[in-house]
Amino acid sequence: MLDYCFRTLCCKGPPPPRPEYDVVCIGLTGSGKTSLLSRLCSEATDNIVPTTGFSIKAVPFQNAILNVKELGGADSIKKYWSRYYQGSQGVVFVLDSASSEEDLEMARTELHSALQHPQLCTLPFLILANHQDKPAARSVQEIKKYFELEPLARGKSWILEGSTVDSMDMVKESFSQLIHLLEEKDHEIGRI
Repeated sequence: MLDYCFRTLCCKGPPPPRPEYDVVCIGLTGSGKTSLLSRLCSEATDNIVPTTGFSIKAVPFQNAILNVKELGGADSIKKYWSRYYQGSQGVVFVLDSASSEEDLEMARTELHSALQHPQLCTLPFLILANHQDKPAARSVQEIKKYFELEPLARGKSWILEGSTVDSMDMVKESFSQLIHLLEEKDHEIGRI
């Protein structure tokens, strides 16, 4: 009996590995992609500069690891985004909810393109309306209406949430919802 208890308690072995998902993160320059991802990885956000090209971060969560490929949002880089979509299992789109009308329209156009892109259109989307802490920020409901998400994303897996680097609990919860959608998609593929 003692031998059984010892083996049960001490010889379990390492915990099973967490699943890993490859996610692409896109959005215009200044939307806050790098700041949000850096905070999720507990990195300093003091000297963040706009991403030129792309960067990859392994973002650990309790039940999964997201390998996030963040693509720079400058005009000179956006035209190459689609070259980095292959192999993605999910999409994070970050927009500045306090941006000018012109930038918001540009973000809307880019999101619509991503939602309809052949390599992304079947993937789960997490759309973060960032900078909710700024006075000019539009609410999540305003963003949802302005971006015409209901008709455009009908039949797709997507989440729209507000975010700010000052409330990482809210951001972590949003990413947890994305992980749930990724797990569901994984199970669907496994059943085929």
